[in-house]
Order: sequence, then structure tokens, then C-alpha cells
Amino acid sequence: MNPLKRLAGQTAVYGLPSILGRILGYLLVPLYTRVFWPGDYGTVNVFYAYASFLMVVLTYGMETAFFRFNEAEENKERVFSAGMISLIVSSLAFLFFTSVFAQPIARWIDYPDHKEYVIWFAWMLSLDALSAIPFARLRSQNKAKQFATVKFINIFINIGLNLFFLLLCPYLANHFREGLVPKILHLVYRSDWRIEYIFISNLIASAATMVLLLPQYKNLRWQIDKKLWRRMIIYAFPLLFAGMAGMVNETFDRLLLRYLLPENIASYQVGIYSACYKISILMTIFIQAYKYAAEPFFFAQAKEKDAKEVYARIMDYFIIIVSLIFLVTMLYLDDFIMPMLVRSKSYWQGKGVIPVLMMANLFLGVYYNLSIWYKLTAKTSWGAWLSLIGAVITLVLNFWWIPLSSEHLIYGYYGSAWATFICYGSMMILSYLIGQKYFPIKYNLVKFAGYLGLSVLLYAISSFIKPEVSILRIGFHSTLLLIFLGIAYLVEKPRLSFVRKR
Repeated sequence: MNPLKRLAGQTAVYGLPSILGRILGYLLVPLYTRVFWPGDYGTVNVFYAYASFLMVVLTYGMETAFFRFNEAEENKERVFSAGMISLIVSSLAFLFFTSVFAQPIARWIDYPDHKEYVIWFAWMLSLDALSAIPFARLRSQNKAKQFATVKFINIFINIGLNLFFLLLCPYLANHFREGLVPKILHLVYRSDWRIEYIFISNLIASAATMVLLLPQYKNLRWQIDKKLWRRMIIYAFPLLFAGMAGMVNETFDRLLLRYLLPENIASYQVGIYSACYKISILMTIFIQAYKYAAEPFFFAQAKEKDAKEVYARIMDYFIIIVSLIFLVTMLYLDDFIMPMLVRSKSYWQGKGVIPVLMMANLFLGVYYNLSIWYKLTAKTSWGAWLSLIGAVITLVLNFWWIPLSSEHLIYGYYGSAWATFICYGSMMILSYLIGQKYFPIKYNLVKFAGYLGLSVLLYAISSFIKPEVSILRIGFHSTLLLIFLGIAYLVEKPRLSFVRKR
């Protein structure tokens, strides 16, 4: 089968749960922004920022190491067992440590009255870490439908419980004060809990996912191959640092906003910034779905003679799609996207960061594509160095541009957005330059600059020309979108014919 068609098909299948999950998740954003003040919503995002960072620590690159050695080793069960036992031991140690020291940890992160949050997240993260390699195994076996099914169930449980606890239970509590209903509610619902139910819903969904993945454990051998495990750790260890530094780039801006801004506005500002960050829904959905399909695909494709040509061609189409996603989001931001996803006007004041964050995530997607060179050549230390450089940029610029006090106001979350932009842009450029030395691929830089520049130009035109009448504005923006699609079609038409023939 044509490799491009195979990758596109797998991206579509892996993307289905991501798309549905994100859409349903973003349908909760109007609920959250209506139920919670920005300060409460900021607390939710602070804990998920910590969770994202810790998830990298708990998987320590073992997922990618599994792909690498699963392709290289004949005995695939040994690879699975080595990675799985390693994660089991480390996850149990983390769970024990966090549960014992929950109160000091809660005090250290400035939530001394909520040690239960720490314990819930410890369980949630441990379960998710133990699910990482079973999910990776499904991907390596091209069992995309099974992968998607488990993801779908996780999504429906999580979203369903959110709606149950945040909408249905309060409604029943307010309308049924006598009889059987309040007695049942008393068993499952506390009226003084709100954001707690977001965390509990996620924890239950993680537990259900773990149960669904238990069949993957049936061939687990409880005798670890120490030599194989040592090779996997050596390969994965730099990826741990790359992942940690990457999470600094992806999530620490919200943590720094929380702790550097004046206390009276910190959580409020984090809530606004986080809500606007989530507007990059289409970009993050596509990149996440693409990553699920691309990593095992790239390792498998490396055996083919035309691998580098395929990688270059994939990059061309990737650039077109992410440029199109950027343009669509920005053209219809005010008329459709913001009104649908962020109902409360309190959050709209931060929408100026959205184009900056969209472009930053575009750079990150390109970086993911480029990163294949150090994974295929086993030079994973370069991944750590690139992410570390990005982390330094993130930290320096955030400390510089976020206000430290009311008298020292600089840019706030606008500074965080531009720091993210510069960070990912720098990582993308450096990865390309270094990758051309160790694993040269003839990427079409003219197309990259052309499509990216065209999308930014059309967005700039839409910013300067804004018809007052809504229908005229939407029509004008749609015309700009058609111009992009028309130019892309004319440029790619010869190559599209070639792909269809193959």
C-alpha cells in the first residue's frame, strides 16, 4: 500500500477518538467557564500542568524505546515485558511516595488544604503510565480500531461523569428536596465540591482504561531481560530529559503565571490564558492524531529504500494541513469559534494570544516531524539538548516578561505566549540544521515558507479588512480561505496525481 495513504488512513483512525474527545472536551469549556470563575478554572489547569510534566517523568521515554526495540528485536514479548515491568515498579514507587507525603507536597505547591488532589492525581498518573506501553503495543500491531475503541470509552466515561456531577446532580439537588432522589444523591454527590468532580471523573476514566487494557498483559513475562532493559533505558534516558524539558515548554507558562503574578490576579489570569490556549483545538487535535500514527510508521518505513523521500513528501502535506488549520481558526475565530467554545465574555480579553499560540503549536508540529532523525539514528541525546534549549528560552523569557509585582507589570500571559512562540520556533530551526548533518532529508523549504507565509498574509488581510455586517465578513473570510485552497491545489496537483496512481 502507498505509504502516504497508509499514514493518512492511520492518522484518520487514531484521530477519531482525539477529534471526538477534543470536541466533547471543548463542549465542556462553555460549561466550565459558566460554572467556574477564572480563578477556579485556573486551579484546574495548574494541576493538569503538573500532571503533564509528571506523566513524562513516569513514562521516561519507555514508550518510544518500545517502538525502537520492537522493530529491532525478534522476540517482541521480551521487549514488552522489559518495558512493562520497568513501568510497573516505577509507578508503584511513585504512588507509594506521593501517598505518604501528600500533605507536604500539597503545602509545597501552595494548596495546603487539598492533599486529596495530590492523592487523586498520583493514582491517575500511575494508571495512565501503566497504560502507555499497552497503547503503544496496539499502535505497533496496527490495531488502530482497538486503540480507538479504548480511547472512545475513556472519553465517554470522563465526559459523562463531568456532565453527571456538574449538571445533573446540582439540578436534581435543587428540584428534588424530598423523597428517594436526595437520599441517593447523598451517597454519590457533595454540593460543596465543584472542581473536585473534574479530577474524580478523570480518575475513574483512567481506571476504566486500565481495566480495558488488561488483556494486553496476558503474555507478560515476569522475568525481565536485564541486558535488553539496560539497552532500552540507555536509549530512553535522554528522551526523559527531552520530555521533561518539552513539558516545561508546554505547561510551565501556566505554572509560572500562577506563582509570578500578584496573588490577587494570578489564578484569574491563568484561567483566561488557559481558555484561550484551548482555542488551538484543531491544531492540537491534528498534531496529536498525527503523532500517534507517525511514530510507529516512521520506524517501520526506515527499512525502505525511499524512506527519506517519503519523509520529505509527508512534511509537504503536513505543512499544508497545519497552515490551513491556522487560517481556518483565525478567519472564523470571532464569528464562530469563540462564541461556541468560550461563552463567558470574561475570558475574551485574552484572545489576542490565540494567533501567537496557534503559530507556536504549528512550529511544534513541524519539530515533531523533524525529530525522527535523532530517533532513527539513536542519537536521542540531541532530543534532550534541543528540548533543554527550548526550556531555557521558556524560563528566561517568562521570568523576564511576566510581572513579578503590581508595580512591575510587563506583558503577563502575552509574554508567556510569545515565549512559547520563540521557544518552538528555535527548536524547529535547530532540529532542522542539526538533522541535516546526521540524517539529511531534502525538505522543500520554499514550500514551507510559501504556505506558511500565505496563511499569515491572508490572516493579516482579514485583520485589516473587517466588514461590519456579519454575513459580508464571513463571505470575505471564506473567499480568503478558498484562495489558499486554490493555490495549494494548483501547486500540488501534479504530485496528487502521482500519489493516486501509486
